[in-house]
Amino acid sequence: MSGAGHSANRVLLVLLIAGMAAALGLAFVTQAPNRLVSGVGVPLRELLHGGNWALISVPAAVLALAAFLRQSAATHGLVAVAAAALLAALAWLAGAHAKQLSDAAEAAGNSAGRTSFGGGLWVLTVLCWLAAADAVQRLKFGALGRTLALGAVLAPVIVMAASGALDALSLFKEYDNRQDVFDAALWRHAQIVGVTLLPTLLIGVPLGVMAHRHPRFGTPVFALLNVIQTVPSIALFGLLMAPLAALAVALPALGIAGIGLAPAVIALALYSLLPIVQSTLTGLREVPAAAVEAATGMGLTPRQVFWRVQVPLALPLLLSGLRLTTVQAIGLAVVAALIGAGGLGAIMFQGLLSSALDLVLLGVLPVVAMAVGVDALFAVLTQWAQRRQP
Repeated sequence: MSGAGHSANRVLLVLLIAGMAAALGLAFVTQAPNRLVSGVGVPLRELLHGGNWALISVPAAVLALAAFLRQSAATHGLVAVAAAALLAALAWLAGAHAKQLSDAAEAAGNSAGRTSFGGGLWVLTVLCWLAAADAVQRLKFGALGRTLALGAVLAPVIVMAASGALDALSLFKEYDNRQDVFDAALWRHAQIVGVTLLPTLLIGVPLGVMAHRHPRFGTPVFALLNVIQTVPSIALFGLLMAPLAALAVALPALGIAGIGLAPAVIALALYSLLPIVQSTLTGLREVPAAAVEAATGMGLTPRQVFWRVQVPLALPLLLSGLRLTTVQAIGLAVVAALIGAGGLGAIMFQGLLSSALDLVLLGVLPVVAMAVGVDALFAVLTQWAQRRQP
């Protein structure tokens, strides 16, 4: 219960205090003469002139008021809308400032200048997202409802980016300069993950079924898979290069190389086996014995019991394991760029080698977005599977 002078939403209040500290103490954007120089920070207060005050202060005031209101569905909805509005306002303000500086620089004959996101803008963006996510969570939507609501929070920023309102920012300039490379890297990253999941499922699910039916078989399998998990990813990639190179020499018709896609997929598949086998085994163990007995009593064969009863009841846990596996593969595929597999990791490491932060972000941010999107998709699929259980 809330009373006078007490916050009804302490999470939101903490986020607001952190946001105020970030706005006052960190640079909102940074200005640099080129992409390789650190640049000079520009605080948020220097950009708040004219109508810009209202763009920031109105949604911020709504959030501050909502922190002390009685908590209800209407209040949570108000917080989500205000957080989305503040996020959009921050993005627009950064884009407009970058456009103004870019036009002035080009008029002076300097097209190499860069305006980048500052630490304050990144912190404020994360805090707005957390406020919106917390509000959506409190609204108690289903998985699909949460995904759509959080997508609506990001929609204004996505529209601005698609319309070119943010093109003057350094991150988007890096994308414009490397659009073909970025598109190829994005497709390659998705290809690595997709090709990894196929052998993982074809091997992992049968291993989980065998471990369920024959517990003695499962003991050495899990011991081996646990050992694989302890090996660092880059070490496993390196260990696979030598045998695959020898295999390429012995059997050139296979088209396998010691570097590139083959060792990346094999290593990622090995890492992905443990969660798939474990979720398959756990899902089958969680099937009620009464359900199996009832199906058997109805005259179903063991094969029919497996496909019509055990698999549907175990599917939500299997999807949870696949969810974890896919998100893990998306992240580990970044490291695979070190052995020539390509993908978004290649862009990230190129940025690290050249000390270009925005180029690093061009590789990192799509990986984060891909992981979040896949996680939301599997959350929806898991809930759908739970509702369709017999």
